Amino acid sequence: MFQRILFPAAIVATMLVAALAAAEIIETPIEGVPDILLHRSTCNAWVLLDGAAALVVNLGDGSVIGELVARGVTPEWILFTDHHREVCQGMPRVDRTVTKVATPAAERDLFERPLAFRTWRPSLGDAHTVHGASYVRPPAEPIPLDRALDDGEVFTWRSYEIRCNATPGTSPGGMSYVIQRDGKRIALTGALVHDGARMTNWFDTEWDYGFGKGLDALIASVATLRAAELDVALPSHGPAIHDARAQLARYQDRLVAFRPDYLRGYPVDDLVKRRRVDGTVTPTPIPQIVRVTPRLYKFADTLAGKNFAIIIADSGRGLLLDCGLFPTTLLDELVEAMQTHLGLTTIDALWINHMHGDHFTLGSHLKARHGTKIWTLDRIVGPVENPLAYDYCALITSYDPTYTGLRVDRPLRDGEVVRWEGLDLHVDWMPGQTEFGNCLWLELDGKKIAFTGDNLFADPTDPDQNGHEAVVARNSAIFEEGYMLGSRYLLDLAPDLVMGAHNVLMTEPHALLVRYRAWSERIAARYRELLPDPDYEYDFDPFWVSAFPYRVDLPEGQWREVTVTVRNFRDRPQRHVIRLRLPDGVTAEPEVLEGTVEPKSRERFTVRLRAEGAALGVRMIPFDITLDNDHHGELFDFLVRIHAPGEAAP
Repeated sequence: MFQRILFPAAIVATMLVAALAAAEIIETPIEGVPDILLHRSTCNAWVLLDGAAALVVNLGDGSVIGELVARGVTPEWILFTDHHREVCQGMPRVDRTVTKVATPAAERDLFERPLAFRTWRPSLGDAHTVHGASYVRPPAEPIPLDRALDDGEVFTWRSYEIRCNATPGTSPGGMSYVIQRDGKRIALTGALVHDGARMTNWFDTEWDYGFGKGLDALIASVATLRAAELDVALPSHGPAIHDARAQLARYQDRLVAFRPDYLRGYPVDDLVKRRRVDGTVTPTPIPQIVRVTPRLYKFADTLAGKNFAIIIADSGRGLLLDCGLFPTTLLDELVEAMQTHLGLTTIDALWINHMHGDHFTLGSHLKARHGTKIWTLDRIVGPVENPLAYDYCALITSYDPTYTGLRVDRPLRDGEVVRWEGLDLHVDWMPGQTEFGNCLWLELDGKKIAFTGDNLFADPTDPDQNGHEAVVARNSAIFEEGYMLGSRYLLDLAPDLVMGAHNVLMTEPHALLVRYRAWSERIAARYRELLPDPDYEYDFDPFWVSAFPYRVDLPEGQWREVTVTVRNFRDRPQRHVIRLRLPDGVTAEPEVLEGTVEPKSRERFTVRLRAEGAALGVRMIPFDITLDNDHHGELFDFLVRIHAPGEAAP
């Protein structure tokens, strides 16, 4: 037992540090600063000692608290740099009668109202989402705060004065804490920077659809820390950064250099600039529709950004290539006008390019009003028919809150050729913006025409445009099986015309496709440089442990199944232990998944869930992930909706 009364605070601290270090559970990472300690678990827990009292910055799995208490140290405060689960998942192990909690004021709701950021039916207007897919990772249960810290505030604790600097970028309200200790200027920086002048991960900085809001916040925050002239940075992951000034300068340079390749590869301020303005199209008697070739039509520039293209065969039968983002009344008017002026008799099918709902918002109406069949690639059927089972961006439920389902009438195989009205329609899996995409191409009116969806938009004659659409990890978009594959596919296909979605026509596209391919290789290299794991995908992909369905309807007393997928991006087998962090009253069989995944592959595990006496409503179930003895913590999650049997879904 430490004799706190008999020894001065400095001697007590020295004895405590020696005891903790001898137990090999805590390090003293900064030479000459003995009262700042490091405990590693799901994150770095930084312990500031003052006598036999401690302030902990970021908690991890909570084991640091037990180690401190066992050696007579009282953890008086926990300060969090951000809301991420792996830094706060140990809160159930904290005695709140002894230990107080403070967080950035801008993240208060994420701690105290975490389920407000996990919706059963997401919408485009939800807070902290990329088109309906949440980019925040709050704790599964609320964490009441004792204090919320503002930017510029000085938090005083015993002999420490801690300056609070808002540093968003990896978290919407992230904060760094700057102290002076033993002649050194030190910042506790959370996930803002990783040793080696790298990001901690990508998915926490992806705040919008390719416009760079999170990235720009990160660059500005790195500039803030550079201005603080730090000697040492203590991040939430990885080793202490002892050359902070040099690394922050290099990090900022890397981020600034990365930004042009990350942002969309075409002008985004004017939709008409996305395509070459030339004599390719001709007007029709319908003001909203122009002719591309004798049998191919699209919207005029007055409807730029909408999804609509149609092939009208010699027989008058029509094939729609995506259809969305405009009113049903306009569609019905256009169908009638095309019947009058363009010889349309009926619309046989709507082909859907990829999983995003804005490409088929009119699918249900076409089926009901015009008898149109729905065609798409077989691997896209799931997100079209059952979008709430997925946690991807821009699904149909985010555009249509009343959506109840759209049956795909003809799932198409990769490489299938559909003979339609004397035309051979080639349907190929073509990833890029998302893995859930396909290309339809055909020889029509003397041209090889490829319908490519959202993969690229550009004016091919502008050498500054490489055409890529948004880089969004939550589209399920690993580069090696996304943009890199899709760009090579198009270059090999060598189309004469590329018909992008959203009314974008690209003529003479070869030079553009060369630039697009080069960009796809360059952007992947950028991420490998910026992310710390040698297999960068673990730091890029928010789905390497995932649940299907993501939203599990769970009536009380009944069993439901969920499939958990574990992915290995490595060239060697990986060992995993994954624990489901279950709400009270919910059981799982099994609760812990242990196994090995072979190189470059996936393994799927079936888990049965049951609720008995659990609180009703939507609850979050995180995955606590250990990979090859590296305890990552509660990175990812899925939802259950617990309700009385027979209760209708919202």
